[in-house]
Amino acid sequence: MTVKSHSELADEVSRLMLPTETVATPAFVIDEAAMAHNLDATATAAGGIDRLMPHVKTHRAPWICIWMLGRGVTAFKAATPLEVRMCLDAKAPRVLWAYPTANGANIAKVLAAAESHPDSEVQVLFDCVEGLDAWDSALQEATVDNLSLVLDLDPGMGRTGADIEGNAFDLASDAARRTRFSGFHIYDGHIQDIERSVRIQKNDAIVTRVKDLFERAKDAGLPTQLTASGSWSFDIWPKDVADYVSPGSFIYSSAQHTKELPHLDWKMAAYVLSSVVSARPGSATLDAGSKAISPDMRLSERFFGPGAITAMKEEHAVIETDALNVGQFVPLIPRHTCTTAYLFPEALVRRLDGTWETMPQLGNQR
Repeated sequence: MTVKSHSELADEVSRLMLPTETVATPAFVIDEAAMAHNLDATATAAGGIDRLMPHVKTHRAPWICIWMLGRGVTAFKAATPLEVRMCLDAKAPRVLWAYPTANGANIAKVLAAAESHPDSEVQVLFDCVEGLDAWDSALQEATVDNLSLVLDLDPGMGRTGADIEGNAFDLASDAARRTRFSGFHIYDGHIQDIERSVRIQKNDAIVTRVKDLFERAKDAGLPTQLTASGSWSFDIWPKDVADYVSPGSFIYSSAQHTKELPHLDWKMAAYVLSSVVSARPGSATLDAGSKAISPDMRLSERFFGPGAITAMKEEHAVIETDALNVGQFVPLIPRHTCTTAYLFPEALVRRLDGTWETMPQLGNQR
């Protein structure tokens, strides 16, 4: 099976558990049982729970960090200084801040978080001399012993990262000479080919490049610990190269991942609950607009629901359908769950025992 069909996705949506109590919509809803299934499946695909470094930007929920730690996760990747602190407050043994920076205020936030949790290991990225200088200068003034620097590598994505064949070795050597250097990071989010065999082929090419760099690094006595991958390649990176793999949206999955990565057996574990506010021949208007489902995808792909999307504004979306009634609950599966979860400061969670509980999350705080 390459991708799931529309009817298969619709069948999965039809089996979602909807709240039966009065709920204000739009609401972000989580199924803990499906979430637990996704964690188990992902740990198996990664080669073990101890190799898994989940990206917390997907959920931004302190309780999920604690929940994951209780199930064997030992390391997390974070996108913002507040997410770093969230993971450390949850008593995570290891946290990687996955964005390089030279911003002094943000550096100070992460240093303060690391200082307040001395028993945890904190890693931060750099990808240029300016970033290295900023961290080196800050560390000279800080009383932090549990923070180290990781060099970000660019596998061809063109967003951040040092040139693997160019300045990467010199930057790593420079960092090791003058401050705390602990390894490398690489994110290959530009590789999202539907055919897994194509992803494997492209990954092999990146792995070869990284291995060549690591041979030079080992000869120079540099550490080569590597955190690699995204959701599309975490199960491909070889263990002898990547110590950690870091999928993103697996804990909730998404319309895209459920459809295009069926071999991972991820279940839809989160959705936006909306209500029908108006219905007419051929269309229905829902109370979930761009404030409830992120507009970072093109209009037609923002969510999977009971009809094609024809319009979306801040507070509503219009879909093509004759099958809905005013007042009816409708679950919408985001194509990109990460950028939907952060629109909500709390989530309605169906716990393992079948009860419903409202749980806090960071929302759009940075």
